[in-house]
Amino acid sequence: MSHADLPPSSTRRWVASRKLAVVRGVLYGLISQDEAQKRYALSEDEFREWVRAVSLHGEEALKATALKQYIQP
Repeated sequence: MSHADLPPSSTRRWVASRKLAVVRGVLYGLISQDEAQKRYALSEDEFREWVRAVSLHGEEALKATALKQYIQP
């Protein structure tokens, strides 16, 4: 994975593959979590939810249609 695999900073439509690219970018050390949150205008909670969803359920959990199934109250 390289910086070219990260979504552009202007991304506003977050499909599962883009969310996963950002999570992987942070996990692989390409970008810090703080930098990712600033670059993509993400809250800490939102980013943490993406990481949790991927770690527990894989990329499928990042799809908008699956969010209700995987989000804990």
